[in-house]
Amino acid sequence: MQGNGFGRRTTLAGGAALAAATLIRPREARAAKSLTVVLESEVTILDPHATTVNITRSFALHVFDTLFAMNEAGEIKPQMVDSWHSTPDKLTWTFVLRGGLKWHDGTAVTAADCVASLKRWGARDSLGKMLMADTVSLEAVDARTFRLVLKEPFPLLLDVLGKPNAPLPAMMPARLAVTPADQRIPEPIGSGPFRFLKDQWRPGNAMVLERNPDYVPRKEKPDFLAGGKNVKIDQLVLRVMPDQSTGANALMAGEIDYMQYLPFDMLPLLEKERAVKLMGLGGLHQFQGNFRLNHAAPPFDNPAVRRVLWKLADQDATLTAIGVPERYRAKSCPSFWMCGTPLSTDVGSAAAKVDLAAARAELKASGYKGEPVIVLEVAGSISQTASRVLVQNMRDVGFTVEQQPRDWPTILARRAKKEGWSMFPVYSNGTDMFSPLTHFYIAASCNEFPGWSCDERIPTLLKAFTRAGSLEERKRIAAEIQVIAYELVPSVMWGQFSIASGYRSDLKGLIQSSYPMFWEVDR
Repeated sequence: MQGNGFGRRTTLAGGAALAAATLIRPREARAAKSLTVVLESEVTILDPHATTVNITRSFALHVFDTLFAMNEAGEIKPQMVDSWHSTPDKLTWTFVLRGGLKWHDGTAVTAADCVASLKRWGARDSLGKMLMADTVSLEAVDARTFRLVLKEPFPLLLDVLGKPNAPLPAMMPARLAVTPADQRIPEPIGSGPFRFLKDQWRPGNAMVLERNPDYVPRKEKPDFLAGGKNVKIDQLVLRVMPDQSTGANALMAGEIDYMQYLPFDMLPLLEKERAVKLMGLGGLHQFQGNFRLNHAAPPFDNPAVRRVLWKLADQDATLTAIGVPERYRAKSCPSFWMCGTPLSTDVGSAAAKVDLAAARAELKASGYKGEPVIVLEVAGSISQTASRVLVQNMRDVGFTVEQQPRDWPTILARRAKKEGWSMFPVYSNGTDMFSPLTHFYIAASCNEFPGWSCDERIPTLLKAFTRAGSLEERKRIAAEIQVIAYELVPSVMWGQFSIASGYRSDLKGLIQSSYPMFWEVDR
């Protein structure tokens, strides 16, 4: 979407807010406090169990709730759960829900709902499948209590139930959770701090979430995804604004209050704008860029062809082409598990050195027959720029490449098919990529997940990782998995970096995170 900029801020009823005002129900005219935000893309998939895409997770974190949640230190804390205990042998776990929880339709949250939700999520999520394979029984005991019985100890049980990665282990009413895992739920009814207003959803324009008056926050202070979630605004308007420059101008003009991803080339201007604050975080709040490869179709069904890419992916050149400032990037990172994190390692990465001459020779010896490499690119995105850098190197060594710019929803639909594409560039939150259990392209090994990469050693090692009793043992297993991953090439990293978010300086209490979270924020 191209825009012509925005005028200065007037009142909530003026400028771009007029578009949002048309979404407000006449009975409520407009909320006493409203926040208008632009997220990374439009929310098109409302089912939290249906996809790994970040925008659905962002939506789900506001509308749904989880049994446990991760705090800033990476610790798993109770969320919907009030108490829990296990037998000494760690095989039987009993969970008691907090009292007073309600679904957005007004009905009480029950243990039976949570059991149904876990079973549905467990049929889709790679970690969920692993947990369910080790489960003897999962049953409700009474209205607020359910029991999980395992075949053998599962040390990372709470980490799995509280993981921040999509598909989220989100809870929903049993009537929705009975929807087959390969179908979408008919409506997004959760118990989270915001509720979705279907009658005000205008695809391509805006979505409105309103404060859930029945939500009962935890008493602890907010801490990343854990703790109390006290909603202090009445409405959250998610504007659709694909053009980043238009969004940045709207932020400076005061027509929107928050923008998740600011364009790098406008950061110097935004840094001088007193009415705007920037948020660019390191560590787990950085992103990892990847080229996801399709192992189900030529030419990347040939592992020798896949491995050529390690000598063509120039992380430093890619981040420079994108325009990532030095302070927002990591040096070339060889770790699948992110650099600067507990599991970071460079084992297996000896071949990941940019060398076009060696790549040309490897490609010639690989049996590559000139099949076109079809690259799906999100038009106008930084990942498209990343693609251009790699594609030029690929062409220089003899690959035939066809670039196909599309919008993200189209790519999501295309990547679900085993034919018609070869690779796509994408970037993901560090919280998704810092562990083998959550790394999209490792955790999905040998599962029905777009890309269809498989080495049977990886699922076995992932299971061993879940049973590891110490960080040192997990580090050893993660390193072993990485060696295999460099051979398998489920994806090729194109860089580790931060993307600054921006928000109006009159906002208070905005949680500092690469995840957009709007409980606690006020103005």
